[in-house]
Amino acid sequence: MFVIATAILIWGLMFLKGLELFKTSRTFYAVYDHVNGLVAANPISIKGLQVGQVKKLYFDKRNPQRIIVELYILGDYPIPRNSAARIYSSTLLGSREIEIIPGDSPIIAKDGDTLIALTEATLSDQVNQQLLPLKKKAENLISSIDTVAVIIQQVLNKNTRENLVMAIEHVKQTLENIAHTTYNLDTLMGTQRNNLAAIIINVESISRNLKQNNDKITNVINNFSNISDSLAKARIPYTIAQVNKAVIDLDSVLQKINNGKGTVGQLLTNDQLYKEVEKAARDLNLLLEDIKANPKKYVKVSVF
Repeated sequence: MFVIATAILIWGLMFLKGLELFKTSRTFYAVYDHVNGLVAANPISIKGLQVGQVKKLYFDKRNPQRIIVELYILGDYPIPRNSAARIYSSTLLGSREIEIIPGDSPIIAKDGDTLIALTEATLSDQVNQQLLPLKKKAENLISSIDTVAVIIQQVLNKNTRENLVMAIEHVKQTLENIAHTTYNLDTLMGTQRNNLAAIIINVESISRNLKQNNDKITNVINNFSNISDSLAKARIPYTIAQVNKAVIDLDSVLQKINNGKGTVGQLLTNDQLYKEVEKAARDLNLLLEDIKANPKKYVKVSVF
């Protein structure tokens, strides 16, 4: 009776812990950096169905920074070797559970294998992650508002306020001047409406004349184009070069004449030659006069 009672007591304790003696069971392991409040006897589920519970948690002897969790699984549900054991919050109050996420490996995990460890952030962690950027933005905004307030306080002193008042007055005067100018312009447009109409008519007439004489204008432009082509074909640069060469040669001849070179130069610069030529011309003139006066003296006529 004592042995039976002891066996029933042990079985009851194990049943309360989720450990059944007469049912197939396996033990898997998962290694975490942080278990986020996971404790022994927390349930383990696959696709929402509870299949076991956390058996034990302890620090890794080889690496005290990591925690080893023993997963007690009941039944023979096939769990692939690359499955993951994810710690998550099952309720808003933060109760922790482990969910087995089956992998796609064709190899089935055996008793004693280690599964992939995943950890889901707690609700408070998620809230903190969401609120932290807002908190930083709020702090930066408050700091910016404080800085702006200080700047405004420094800028808006008595002199600045007076300057702003003067600037507003100047803007007001400018707007009044613009309004007055607009009124004058409107009045001018009203009084000069006939003149503006006449100007517009004249412009329209000029445009019409240009349109009507479009062919003539085109002909004039073509004539200019032909003249330009003719000038381009006239070899004007070559002609100008020849003229320059002729002018240079003439200048060289004139320089030689001025220097007394050549017959013409001698006549212009040599007085003796000029006198000789003059004397010869005078003697020739006298000879011609003597021939006219006494032709028989120079010409003999014989009659046979």
